[in-house]
Amino acid sequence: MSDLFASRTVPEPSALTGFAGNRLVRLSEKRSETSVPDALADPRARLLLLGEGRALLRPNGDTADPWFTIDQATGLGARAGDSVLLGYQADGTPILAAPVSVDADDAPDELKAIDYRSIYVQGLFDEPTLGALAQAAALIAWHRTHRFCSRCGAPSTMADGGYKRVCGACGAQHFPRTDPVVIMLAVSSDNQRCLLGRSPHFPPSMYSCLAGFVEPGETLENAVRRETEEEAGIAIGRVAYHASQPWPFPHTLMIGCFAEALSEDIAIDDELEDARWFPRAEVRSVLNGDETGFRMPPRGAIASLLVRDWARSD
Repeated sequence: MSDLFASRTVPEPSALTGFAGNRLVRLSEKRSETSVPDALADPRARLLLLGEGRALLRPNGDTADPWFTIDQATGLGARAGDSVLLGYQADGTPILAAPVSVDADDAPDELKAIDYRSIYVQGLFDEPTLGALAQAAALIAWHRTHRFCSRCGAPSTMADGGYKRVCGACGAQHFPRTDPVVIMLAVSSDNQRCLLGRSPHFPPSMYSCLAGFVEPGETLENAVRRETEEEAGIAIGRVAYHASQPWPFPHTLMIGCFAEALSEDIAIDDELEDARWFPRAEVRSVLNGDETGFRMPPRGAIASLLVRDWARSD
């Protein structure tokens, strides 16, 4: 029998992406109705405070401190009763997240309300904290938009430490969602060029991998083929999974793949402003700091990982 893991490494490529460094012990099988109250009763408990796509934090030079005690959190107007339990640090410290209504312009003088993307791009958190933020952001966003039962329309309540909502009228149970998105780097038949596209909302000169949501009843491989053909008119043959990345905008799992291009004539749709084949030499030059070429996504983005790993694979 061949070794199924011969080409796999530890840590895996996914560990090199942003938001993937969560080290909390989740104890998911032990969540119960008392999980949050018990965690909040522990004087060691620390909370992330999130609202409207932003985290409340204390700037500290080039980094920031996002952790608050329960007293500090309630003093800032956090809704402790709506907290979700993220897990526990290795020493048993409970880590939670709570919604708070703090506008970026209304935060106390010593605090800032910073959007998640800026926190990530500016490197304000270390990897474990950034990973916890992704978990927290997804859960807080899901609870905000799922306050009513999708079966009967009655209000639902949080349960199991924030990992379930229960309808008091019909008893339906609802669970947090994660939306799968394929993000793919199509490569030419000779493996010397890669396909990158540019969306209208990108910063000037930035190009990235193509991406799209997986549709119901669709395999990941077929989603890669469909999205690449829809966005760029390129037919895809073989598809190889490479890595994944939690992406809290608001609760997405990015699934990174390499895709074998069977055609080369590009025909973009209205989602893209441009798409081009980039030679390996040009990509390597940009990765080595050439500022005269195109711009890459931030290093922690899975698109950057796909391009970097392809560029050095030959």
